Amino acid sequence: MSNFTIYHNPRCSKSRLTLELLKDKGIDPKVILYLETPPSEKELVLILKKLNMEARELLRKGEAEFKEQNLSDTSKSEEDVIQAMVHFPKLMERPIVIYGDRAVIGRPPENVLKIIK
Repeated sequence: MSNFTIYHNPRCSKSRLTLELLKDKGIDPKVILYLETPPSEKELVLILKKLNMEARELLRKGEAEFKEQNLSDTSKSEEDVIQAMVHFPKLMERPIVIYGDRAVIGRPPENVLKIIK
């Protein structure tokens, strides 16, 4: 089973566990090391649509960049938050697994079972 993509950070235990779970299910996903190859604005908008989320919901609020970019300011627009994630991909929650027009965040890793048929 292919056509799966994972936005992966190998330093993250949840990301590693999610990738392992996919492989245990016979899925060899396309792995995107998003810290090295961040999604473009257009790609991030598509990912958010597949996740059925607003950009703010995908933010990692504990990252230094969250405070540095003043992202707790609720007057920041969706576009502002997306731009912050494009420029600072560490702000994106991880891992994100995509299959077709659906996506889930692998926290906990078992969440990916929702999109495996």
